[in-house]
Formats: sequence, C-alpha cells, structure tokens
Amino acid sequence: MLKGDQIAAAGLTEWRKLAQGLHARYGVEGFNAGARFVAAVADAGDELGHHPRVSMGRTYVDLKLSSDDAVYREDDGTEHVVEWVTQQDVDLARRITEIAAAHGLVAQPGSVSVIELGLDARSATVAPVWAALLTGQAESQGHGSPSDEIRDATGRVPNLWFGDLDEDAAARQRFHVEVYVAPEVAEARIAAAVAAGGTVVDDSDAPGLTVVADQDGNTGVVCVDVSAVP
Repeated sequence: MLKGDQIAAAGLTEWRKLAQGLHARYGVEGFNAGARFVAAVADAGDELGHHPRVSMGRTYVDLKLSSDDAVYREDDGTEHVVEWVTQQDVDLARRITEIAAAHGLVAQPGSVSVIELGLDARSATVAPVWAALLTGQAESQGHGSPSDEIRDATGRVPNLWFGDLDEDAAARQRFHVEVYVAPEVAEARIAAAVAAGGTVVDDSDAPGLTVVADQDGNTGVVCVDVSAVP
C-alpha cells in the first residue's frame, strides 16, 4: 500500500484520495459518450491487469481505483492484506487521465465524495449482526481491513466502521455519517451545512475531520485525507 505522501507525489491532478481509494469524475455529453469512454478504460485495464469500479449516468462517469491485495505492515512487522491504493492504481489512474483527454472529457475532481457510517459499539459483539444486515455475507466483516469494519466487496452499501464505546454512549448519538470530500470543497461544504442551520462542534482535527451537528444535536463528519494532498 502507498502512503499519503507517495500518492501526493504521484501528481494525479484529476484524482482525489478519499477513504481507501482514488476517485475521479468526468463529465460526458450523453450516455453513449460515457459508454465509449468506459470501454476504452476497460481495454486499458485489460492491458495492465487491473480495473476500476465504475458508475455512470447521462452526464458523468465516476471511477474508483483501489487494490484488494495491498499489504499493510504494523510497526512490529505484522502484515495484513487490505483494500488500499497501490502503484497499480496510480499507473492506471495516469492511463485513464490520458484516455479522458483523448476523448475530450473534463475532470470534475471537486465533485467526488464517499459516504461511510460510524458506530460506537463493541465491534466483536455486534459486527456479525451488521455484516448480515448490510450485506448478507459474514465474509464482509473485516473484508479488506485488519479490523471488524464491514465492507461489501461489490460496493452496494457504505462501509461501516466501529469506534470506541464510551460509558455514556447510551445517552448520546452512537451512529454518525462520514462524508469524504475533495480538499478544495471541504470549507464550502461545511459552510453550506452551517448556513442551513448546522453548527461546527469540533474542528480540533480540521481540515482532516470537522464535526458538524444539526439543530437536534445529531452529528456528521466532513473528512479530508490531508496526507495525500500535494
């Protein structure tokens, strides 16, 4: 797996590191144009032996690049196979950028985002229940992660990770939403939430993490992977 500074040094101006992967959005003039672009990306992926996850609509194509076989090493040398960005993702991102230019497409890096769920709970106890509820597969517990985090391999539902359970957890919100955004839009996203009636309740870890509460005290977190910012 590549560290944040290595991803930043790659100079992928049309891509943003959000959560576990590299993300890009390209604007297209119609579904057929998007399909032609995706077909060219598929050919490039065949050549490199690696492919992105793709979703598309009439005016856009979204791509995510990550590797299921990235290796994470702890300080004591223990290794875990995780989902993360590797050199093959960087190489394919560069190739896709070239393909997009050849198709006359314009990147929209500020439009990418990823939603994850956080639950403060005793993960060893409750994780199997959530794996079953969210994905129907026990294997999704710990998939691509050294923790009990719930990850659907097909990307149908947001990832669910577990935080520490405090003694007073029963008296407060235990579920929250995390919104990963591109660094250049984080400030505007927070300002929009505040303008709509929200309140910034914790910016001690900003710009990486900014906690925003609604009028009822429910919180969400705006997240930026500052380690991968050039």
